[in-house]
Order: sequence, then C-alpha cells, then structure tokens
Amino acid sequence: MRRPAPRSSPPLARVPGFRPLLAMSALGFSGYALLLPSVPLWAVRGGAGEGGAGLVNAVLMLATVLTQTTVPWLLRRVGWRPTMVAGVVLLGVPSLLLMASDQLSWVLALSAVRGTGFAVLTVCGSSAVAALVDGPRHGRAIGLYGLSIAFPQLVLVPGAAWVAETLDFRVVFALGALPVLAVPFAALLGRRLDAAASAARAHDAGLDDRSDAGAGAGPGAAGTLLALVLPSLVLLAVTTPGGALLTFAPQFAGGTSAAVAGLLGFTAATALARWGVGGLADRHGPRVFLAPLLVVCAGGLTVCAVAIADGGARPVLLVLGMTSVGVAYGSLQNLTLVAAFAAVPARHHPTASAVWNIGFDAGTGLGSLVVGFVAAGTSFAVGLLTTAVVCVVVVVVVLLARPRTGGAATAAGTG
Repeated sequence: MRRPAPRSSPPLARVPGFRPLLAMSALGFSGYALLLPSVPLWAVRGGAGEGGAGLVNAVLMLATVLTQTTVPWLLRRVGWRPTMVAGVVLLGVPSLLLMASDQLSWVLALSAVRGTGFAVLTVCGSSAVAALVDGPRHGRAIGLYGLSIAFPQLVLVPGAAWVAETLDFRVVFALGALPVLAVPFAALLGRRLDAAASAARAHDAGLDDRSDAGAGAGPGAAGTLLALVLPSLVLLAVTTPGGALLTFAPQFAGGTSAAVAGLLGFTAATALARWGVGGLADRHGPRVFLAPLLVVCAGGLTVCAVAIADGGARPVLLVLGMTSVGVAYGSLQNLTLVAAFAAVPARHHPTASAVWNIGFDAGTGLGSLVVGFVAAGTSFAVGLLTTAVVCVVVVVVVLLARPRTGGAATAAGTG
C-alpha cells in the first residue's frame, strides 16, 4: 500500500514546472488528437484501402517506438530543453506539410516524422511527472497530467473527422500544427529539469566520493526491464483495441453521428477514468485493479463487435461498448505508469517512462495495423474480438504473476 502524501506538500498545480508541463502536453496532444482519425481518411481520399489507412498510424507508432528507445540517452547527453523543443517542432510542422499531397507514400513519410516528435513528447512528459512530484503522489499527478492529454482528445478526436469531411481537411491540418505553440513551455520546463538534473548529478557524485557502496546499488538494466514487463504487457493489451477504435471508428460506425458519439463516449470515459483512478492508485496500489479492468475492456470490445456485426451499426450498443473500453483504457494508462515508476528506483524513471510509452504506442500501432488487416480479410467485428481475446489472455498472466515489491519502497520515497 502506498503511503499518503505529506500534509505539507503543495497542491500539484503549484509544484514548480508542473503548469508548463500541462501546457506543453495539452498543445502537443491537441495536434496528435486532431490527426489520429483524420490522416487515415486523408490517405483513403488519395486512393489507399483499409490496409493502407491502417498503415498510417502504424507507421506513426513504429517511428514513435523506435525513437522512444533513444530518448533517455538524449536527455542525458543533450539535455531536457533542446530535446523537448525539437520534439514539439517535429510533431507540429509536418501537419502543415500534409496539405501538399494525399498520396500514401507522402502521408507515411510525414507520419514517421510526426512519430519522432511524438516519442519525445510522450517520454519527456511522463518522466517529468516523476521528476517534479514526490512518489506518494504519483497517481494523482499522473491523473492530472493525463487529464491534460485526454481533454484535447475528448474535444478533438470526435470532431476531427467531421471537420475534415464537412469543412476541409486543410482546416484540421492547420490546427494540427498546435504543438509548435508549445515551444516556449517546453523551453521553460526543460530549463528547470536541466537544473534539477545537474543538481542531482552533483549530489550523486558527492555520495560516490564518500562511499563506493552506492555505486552499484539497485537493479541493472536487465533487472529494470524485467520489473517493467507486467505493466507494459497490460498496457499493450488495452492500447491495442484503443488504437483500433481511434483509427477505425469513423469507418465502421455506419455514419458520422454514430462515430462522433462513440468517440465522444470513449474519450470522455478515458479522460475521467485516468484522472479519477489516481487517488485509488496512491491509496491501494495499482495491481489490484489490473485484472478487473482488463475484463471490462474485453466485455466492451465484445459489445462493440456485436454492434457492428454483419456490416450494420447499432449506435446505442456501439457507444456503450466504446465507453466501457474507454474506462479501462484510461484507468490502465494511469495504473500501469504508477506501477512502472514504483517498480524501479528514481534514477531509472526515464527508462520506465520510455518502456511504458513504447508499450502504449506499440499497442496503438498494432491496433491500427492488425485490426485493419483483419478487417480487410474478414470484418471489423472479427478484428475487435481478436483484441478482446488478447485482453483475456493477459488477465490470466496478471493473476498468475507474482508481485514484485523490491522497487516500490524505493520509488515511494523519492521526490
């Protein structure tokens, strides 16, 4: 059980650096949210089929995952400020370049560039939460940070496809450059985190001078990665269907109004669940909630599959199913990140953040790719049922896995 936050802790909004983090994240994810459902439709307009449309976000996430493996190294070698500034620029500028062509090759190339910037934003954002806030409040801090990410998706994902098809794709692409406006916030936050990192290195150097015992303390790289396997697996299981719903809802919903309603239910549930579960994670720990929420996700996916079976669309069932998946999707984002930070010492939090984000974005990309190709050969209903089976398999893994408690105490006492 995680201990309660000290009474003297300032409100999260007043923690130095936390507001720039929220502003950078909100602007960055606004651009991401606008383009996630609309760029595949742009590729379809250019002649791509269902498989090609699925490749758009799959390439985005592949580039994201590959870059995420390098971000902890970049933070050590280059520093927070230049890394984050470059990240939001790479995420925002390609949105404007999408106006030049709707051909699949051009769209995929720009998706890869966007994925590079998105990797920086995601790893740095969640790492910054752990760096700015004490360990016993990680659940609530991640919840508030998650709200800054989820709120743009709540507002923009359901409307992006409608704006693109009703008004013009170029309106969406112009707004998709919003991450560029996050440059000053990234610079401000980066300056603070670079100063904190320098102070921490000086402190660690002083400890090493006094004692050699601490130099090799804690798990090595292999031990750190092993501690992160379970939360990453759970995250992968829930983000795979989440990525499929975000990518393909406009195509299988059977109408614009049904797609908007389904995505609104999904994103609203995601935002509220990710924010609301934070206090529970701080009080009870995250592990107890993992298996039940995976079951909720599998059940919601089954309802979605029934709603779109036989090429039809049953809007009420679809909204119910997507909202249920959103509850699991949002909650497990928070819980698995809390579990990842608790599993390793504070100095490995950037690695934990990178691994967590790789699981998140790999799942989103797999959902786009796998469900797209399954749908091309069978139907979207079969694709969603496939991801539901994955959730059930991971439930069994969670129930059989032994809890790892070695890093929790270390993480809980940091900050």
